[in-house]
Amino acid sequence: MNLPNEHPEIAEHEWIDNTFRVEQTRWKTYRSFSKEGKELITSLQRDTCIDATRFYLKGCQEGWVATTTYEGTVGGKL
Repeated sequence: MNLPNEHPEIAEHEWIDNTFRVEQTRWKTYRSFSKEGKELITSLQRDTCIDATRFYLKGCQEGWVATTTYEGTVGGKL
């Protein structure tokens, strides 16, 4: 159902909890996106992607993301 003032690009997706959407990639993985288009979670199963995105967004509301950072590089000499 399209709302009168809703952007057409937003209206064409199935929104979960009216907050994020999940789409399947060509590699058969699932990715979730916020309404702003930010990629949130990648998963092998749709249900897992939905659950993990809900967990992540709840954590964002509680403020734990601001204090937690992870880096994908290895420091030092190997």
